[in-house]
Amino acid sequence: MIDATDRDPKKFRRVREVKAADILLSIALHPNRSTVLLGSSDANVYELDLTSDGTERLKLSGAGHRSYVTGIVAVGSRAISCGYDGQLVWWDLESREALLAIPAHKKWIRRVVAMPNGKYVVSVADDMFCRVWDIESGEMIVELSGHSAMTPHHFPSMLYAVAVSPDGQWIATGDRVGHVAVWDTSTWSKVSTLEAPILYTWDPKARRHSIGGIRSLAFSPDGSVLAVGGTGKINNIDHLDGRPRLELFDWRVGNRIHEYEDDTCKGIIEQIDWIPGTDWLMITGGDHKGFLTVFDTQTKKALHHEGTNGHIHAMTWDSEAQALFLAAHERTEMWSWS
Repeated sequence: MIDATDRDPKKFRRVREVKAADILLSIALHPNRSTVLLGSSDANVYELDLTSDGTERLKLSGAGHRSYVTGIVAVGSRAISCGYDGQLVWWDLESREALLAIPAHKKWIRRVVAMPNGKYVVSVADDMFCRVWDIESGEMIVELSGHSAMTPHHFPSMLYAVAVSPDGQWIATGDRVGHVAVWDTSTWSKVSTLEAPILYTWDPKARRHSIGGIRSLAFSPDGSVLAVGGTGKINNIDHLDGRPRLELFDWRVGNRIHEYEDDTCKGIIEQIDWIPGTDWLMITGGDHKGFLTVFDTQTKKALHHEGTNGHIHAMTWDSEAQALFLAAHERTEMWSWS
């Protein structure tokens, strides 16, 4: 486990890169802990060992997705992936074959996450529903509805982000216009709402189009703080030229306790993780380039920033939080503290 007293963020570095022809959109640690699972723009799910010198990916087989694989989680001997085809697909990691495909949402599924109890996964999609699924049976447990289908400017909204608190008690969902809902998993009732409107940009003149939205959410280890990520105000609606924007909320009382925009780069925050054993956040994303930022939630300062060659879409830690694995544009990367 990482100890903040003996880790220097400025020594965090890339130790492995495996290039690819596709875009890697999602990533999860395989239960064997030596490989990662990758969701691709080519509609496939792959295994890749980033701890060895090999570059060959193993494709999981069977009736899987028909479009981009935008999220994946691994629980026990199974993986569950989601895609732009509206499906959730269950995979057997021993046989590397698809077990079950469910038409889970009517529109693109943006993210799937696992609950800590190992029994449920949670999906969000552009039909504006959050749904909870039983991992064993594939049956839907509950549907959570707390986001408007249309933006204030009468265009379809999107439900990009979902997070579960470390104790499994809370689920947070975030949409295109900067609205967050928090749900109690003991009653499946909505207990809080938050607003982050700066993450949403509307151009009323040149394009009559909006961009931005909440793209990432993360609860603090004790569940009291919710980190919200996206991009700040955008001047040119045709380009992702806003600054990566982070907002921290004491969500129980609805107070924004800090806001931070990274002036070293442009783009959108795709994922936020509280780094285990520390008060730091790892923040990743990008525009046509990518970035990684280590942010101290106590001092409210960025401790270190690294630029990369292409957009980073997702990340996952190894079991000891010593190595970070990235799914990115035309490559997969491994980073380490030493």
